[in-house]
This record gives sequence, structure tokens and C-alpha cells, in this order.
Amino acid sequence: MIYKLSKQGILHKNKKFQAVYKLGKSYANRMVVLYVLPNNDNVRRIGFAAGKKLGCAVIRNRVKRLLRESYRLNQSQLITGVDLVLVGRQAAIKADCMSVAKAFVHLCNKAKILAK
Repeated sequence: MIYKLSKQGILHKNKKFQAVYKLGKSYANRMVVLYVLPNNDNVRRIGFAAGKKLGCAVIRNRVKRLLRESYRLNQSQLITGVDLVLVGRQAAIKADCMSVAKAFVHLCNKAKILAK
């Protein structure tokens, strides 16, 4: 089955990102930082970020593509009613898609947002 990111399922505004950063709980490993904030809707929204410390725009965009793909592959396993922000780290620059996806699933398990 092919999963696609819908427009309603993506965080766009800086204000929404900041709310998840400030009020949400963070979980981290060497490749990814996951911020989780429960929302009152029955929707799951996600945002992707890669800071300037990672490198030039080409590198940051590649990291965000890896994060998007790891989320896309595993979104069917996640619960709804949460806002998420995925932030790439230095180790994600040289990583392949499967290892980033594995790191993402590990953090989701830690955050208890995997559906039963």
C-alpha cells in the first residue's frame, strides 16, 4: 500500500513548530530527534527540520528527504492525535534510508506512539 503525506497532515507554520518544541516531549538517538505533543484533534501532523549546523542546503534537503521517507513508510503504525517534529542530526547525513527509518521507529516506540 502506498502512503502519501496529505496537506492537512503537515505542520507548516513556525508558530506550530515552536509550540511542539516548547510544550512537547523530546526523544533522541544519534540520527533523529523526535518531539511529540498530543493535540485535541483526531489527526496526526508532522514537521521536518534540519538545522544549518548540518551543512549546506543540499545536505539539509537530503536529510529532510530521508526523514520524510522514513515517516511515510511507517505512518500506518502510528497513533493519531499527536503533533510531531522530526529533526535530523549529524549522523543522518551519511546514513541510508533504512537506518534512518529504523531510528525513527525506535524513537516512536520509546515515545509510545506506535499503534498496538
